[in-house]
Amino acid sequence: MADTDTPPDDASSATTASSRHAHIPGWGVDRDRASRPAVPMERTPPRLEGVHWTQPAQQPQTVEVLCSTERDGTITPVFGSTLPPQGASGGLRRAAFRFSENDLRHWLILLLADRTDMVEGVIDDLRRGHVPNLVAEMGLGAAWKHDRPRLLRKLAWAAGTSVLLGLLLSRRRTRVRRS
Repeated sequence: MADTDTPPDDASSATTASSRHAHIPGWGVDRDRASRPAVPMERTPPRLEGVHWTQPAQQPQTVEVLCSTERDGTITPVFGSTLPPQGASGGLRRAAFRFSENDLRHWLILLLADRTDMVEGVIDDLRRGHVPNLVAEMGLGAAWKHDRPRLLRKLAWAAGTSVLLGLLLSRRRTRVRRS
């Protein structure tokens, strides 16, 4: 006779379900609080009792701080100020913060700003007379040692893309010259 043929009583079905699913990690987290293993670690009220402030003192704003559009124009009491937005990457970051955080454009522009900042850093190093060791800084030595097939695939893709781009640009130049 199958389990679905006869309706089991509530007490035996709960025990049977617990034993059937005991092998699943996290099973039973919605059980009664008295039988949950994490209950002694949970605190009500939460920690931070006796703190002398309700909100930390506002850090003085000496540089531009970009804020999300979801905030009401105020900045958090404590914020990072070591690297304010500057250059082309700073302009991209300012543009990104015009969009809401739930907008994909916000995050894609921030990704582009990070890559732009990396290129600006290399240009700044060259301007100061420091030639960066791109092989070491990009981890190519470690990739060659530990994951050579993947590195070779990446290099092949980069070479193929460069050749394709070169061909497209050369065709465009020859068309412009003919016109």
